[in-house]
Amino acid sequence: MHALEVNFDGLVGPTHNYAGLSYGNVASLNNAASFSNPQEAVLQGLAKMKAMRDKGLTQGVFAPHARPDLNVLRRLGFTGNDAQVINKAFKADPILLRACYSASAMWTANAATVSPSPDTNDGKVHFTAANLNNKFHRSLEPNTTTRLLKAMFNNEQYFAHHSHLPEQGFFGDEGAANHTRLCDSHGETGLELFVFGASAFNSQLVKPVKFPARQTLEASEAICRLHNIKDTSQILLQQNPDVIDQGVFHNDVIAVGNANVLLCHQQAFLNQTQALDDIREAYVGNKQLYIIEVPTSKVSIQDAVSSYLFNSQLVSLSDDKMLLVAPQECQRNPAVKAYIEEMIIDDNPINQVQFFDLRQSMQNGGGPACLRLRVALNSQELAAVNPEVILDEQKYTQLCDWATRHYRDKLGANDFADPALLTESYQALDELTQLLSLGSVYPFQLEA
Repeated sequence: MHALEVNFDGLVGPTHNYAGLSYGNVASLNNAASFSNPQEAVLQGLAKMKAMRDKGLTQGVFAPHARPDLNVLRRLGFTGNDAQVINKAFKADPILLRACYSASAMWTANAATVSPSPDTNDGKVHFTAANLNNKFHRSLEPNTTTRLLKAMFNNEQYFAHHSHLPEQGFFGDEGAANHTRLCDSHGETGLELFVFGASAFNSQLVKPVKFPARQTLEASEAICRLHNIKDTSQILLQQNPDVIDQGVFHNDVIAVGNANVLLCHQQAFLNQTQALDDIREAYVGNKQLYIIEVPTSKVSIQDAVSSYLFNSQLVSLSDDKMLLVAPQECQRNPAVKAYIEEMIIDDNPINQVQFFDLRQSMQNGGGPACLRLRVALNSQELAAVNPEVILDEQKYTQLCDWATRHYRDKLGANDFADPALLTESYQALDELTQLLSLGSVYPFQLEA
């Protein structure tokens, strides 16, 4: 059956800030305590979404989460009305407060793992929200993510939703950032690559030394079971622990796949030669599988991390050609720019590149691929999606107007003591639920 891949991009939240909360994410740590511009960030993201739609692609929108998370602050002993809770938290633990203000849900590649219906034994599209338990600020997301997914994909005939995995670190799950699907076309049975950083139970497997491995083998195995994935449609690979220690905190910082193309760095996987041979052997399609292995001699790990070459999007255009959607940082890096120019004239489906200004996201450690959740849907499944989360010209205009009215153009450390920021943020999301027909997905009530 004909199908297409819809990218659901995360709308950057009103409290987008640089708190340096993500140990192991070099860009996040390097820009800690800088001033952020939430309005610029959300408009940059919307511009990318519109550009994809203008290319003829179906583009979706994923709503941000309610921040600050007052429920967590109250669970941690801060009492009083909303303003008092914020004031007490700011005085007692400003780093904790900033974590509760984090807008990290904008990176929807971490929102969930999605298995399309051609790969599952029951013929449904399966969703499991990531537990993100490696980082406190991200561990606040799974329940809201699940509610959002159910509000967007709300037809039980086509969609199956699963609770996030147990919060214990044994089942650390970071969602689609460690999941890639290879296939002849989006409507045909594919091969789902699950990439883990370490095993929680098997001490014989190597693991990174400096930075944590956020995705465990056990979590990936559990997702395969929950999604009822065909045995022939799954393969588990280990990320190279050495590159994790160099700031490659997710697989999508070192590899990206789309349809019958896998673009990866020479050092992406543990025992890479064998890993790539295993992928070729397991691939279930009939078309030629293109594995583009970028040599270290042309693009170093440092250049890959600083430019986010592999955190670019690969999207299918007509006539079996693909577009690389890259951040402007790739254009500014001489080695990366030279490699891209070489790649798009080589014998492979990637024949175009388009660069985007995503500086607000990039400075916090997320490139184009971080901002989107990929969902392959056939025509019946797409018709069952909440239509208000699909971007069109009118929705784009409405969202730009909404963001311009509600978002600040500057946020610094002291702004988090201001209870007006909470009110502004909650009011913005209250209006957004109506724009996107999301119902009561947010667990807050605006104080009178």
